[in-house]
Amino acid sequence: MRGRRCLPEGSAGAGREAPATGCVRKVHGALGPGKREGGRSLRGGTWEPGARGPSGEAGLPRLSPSSASPLLTAPAGGARAQFSRMMPRKRKRLTPLNAVQSKPSFSPADTSGSLTVVLDGNSSPVSSKYFSEEKRTSSRLGTDFFNQPCISLAKSFLGQILVHKLPDGRELRGRIVETEAYLGGEDAASHSKGGKQTARNAAMFMKPGTLYVYQIYGIYFCMNVSSQGEGAAVLLRSLEPLQGLDTMRQLRSAQRKGSAKPLKDWQLCNGPAKLCQAFSVNKSFDQKDLTRDTAVWMEPGSEAPGEQAVVTAARIGVSYGGEWAQKPLRFYIRGNKCVSVVDKKVESEQGAAD
Repeated sequence: MRGRRCLPEGSAGAGREAPATGCVRKVHGALGPGKREGGRSLRGGTWEPGARGPSGEAGLPRLSPSSASPLLTAPAGGARAQFSRMMPRKRKRLTPLNAVQSKPSFSPADTSGSLTVVLDGNSSPVSSKYFSEEKRTSSRLGTDFFNQPCISLAKSFLGQILVHKLPDGRELRGRIVETEAYLGGEDAASHSKGGKQTARNAAMFMKPGTLYVYQIYGIYFCMNVSSQGEGAAVLLRSLEPLQGLDTMRQLRSAQRKGSAKPLKDWQLCNGPAKLCQAFSVNKSFDQKDLTRDTAVWMEPGSEAPGEQAVVTAARIGVSYGGEWAQKPLRFYIRGNKCVSVVDKKVESEQGAAD
């Protein structure tokens, strides 16, 4: 009779079953249902055809109580040589068992708030309900960027990317190429001059990075971003369209005459009202926080323009501001075709100075 490793009485654990007499080692997965070792099974120390283990599967030999031992024992006499010859076959039988035991014995649980465990290439990627939309857009510009003086922020905006995610999931992107600074306080061209705060301009007094959107001529909109300083904000004047140009063209064309010529790419966002049309921005965007909102935000551009590439000129359309109308508070990227108004005189003067 061939010896087998057995469990001592009372040591049955998960997946094992110890009978009242003798001991049994169950092998899960090594032999399928209805399989028998060579068409035989062992009972009482001898092989008998058709015998089954407690689970209904073909079992390994059942040993007598006298031979139960936690150690592997070999029969005496001439059977020892036969036992030694059978050892390679035993290892061969145990190879698939070890492979089965090495695999995870659990399946991923789809419980709320928990991660999905990846067991193979076909499983879903790791995800969590706590992975918010804001984290998905982790490249967005944060509070530290917007929290700077108005003039500094107006220059820093040049080269950055404005993003609007439409309700259907499409995203519009444009590179900022022209801005104007409105300082509040003494700035006579500012909506918040003298510290005047109203329901209309309330966003100018909110945390840096808050959108201030107002209407002009009863039909157009302009978009500003608050900065450091009481009532200070930066007007986004022109963008270079980067993504979603066909959608921008449709949005612009919806408010133009049917006989109008098709817009070229550089004409889509070359003005404060035009960029609001192209980006579908209206009064509902007023007071949105660019650092947290899931529909509109800013991303860092690939590279910021150098100091020599930035033109400083007077603001447009603020003649009512008196001497403040001539203050050099407009900034744009030299040579960019999407700039709304090019000041050639200033460019030549600054070019000579450089």
